[in-house]
Amino acid sequence: MVERSFYTQAAVTAARNLLGKQLIREEHGELVSGFIIETEAYDGEQDEACHARSGKTKRNAVMYGEPGHAYVYFTYGMHWLLNCVTGAKGYPAAVLIRAVYPTRGLELIAKRRQPIAPSHWCDGPAKLTRAFAIDGSLNGYDLCQPDGMLRLADGITIPDTLVHTTPRIGINYAGEPWKSNPWRFEATITPETLMNQFDNSMI
Repeated sequence: MVERSFYTQAAVTAARNLLGKQLIREEHGELVSGFIIETEAYDGEQDEACHARSGKTKRNAVMYGEPGHAYVYFTYGMHWLLNCVTGAKGYPAAVLIRAVYPTRGLELIAKRRQPIAPSHWCDGPAKLTRAFAIDGSLNGYDLCQPDGMLRLADGITIPDTLVHTTPRIGINYAGEPWKSNPWRFEATITPETLMNQFDNSMI
């Protein structure tokens, strides 16, 4: 299990360090999991791309709480997105989980994502929440429970040489430097290649 102390990192640092962690979802005795391979950082009220840019609201209140909790919100009238609250309590910051390479519970994911091809099951933030059955009922959920239904665990270490950064996606409404900050983190190689680089027992 990823300890709460991990989530006290600043959002940008946590976004990089979340790459390679395992996202685990258990529901009704069934488990799905996978490695996080893409993230974005959102950092405080000054960040014009952050939900906290206008201050605390009912929607974003979880971001102001204790780090290590899930911030799950609804967008575009159809999608749930999963974030991990980071930083100090009272400071609104979070990391959006944008993509996961699924490794366990593949049959269950296939049922949830049919007729989508496996390569596209979890390669986007709304796709992975459907694959992992994550919705608003998990908003505020404590990710640091050892046997929790939604949690993160240690996984694989991805060296800096295999990670690249870009500006965040879909935030053209934000001004500079927020629109151009390189706060999106992604592995530079395909998930298939990544799996061959590390301990196959993790798969």
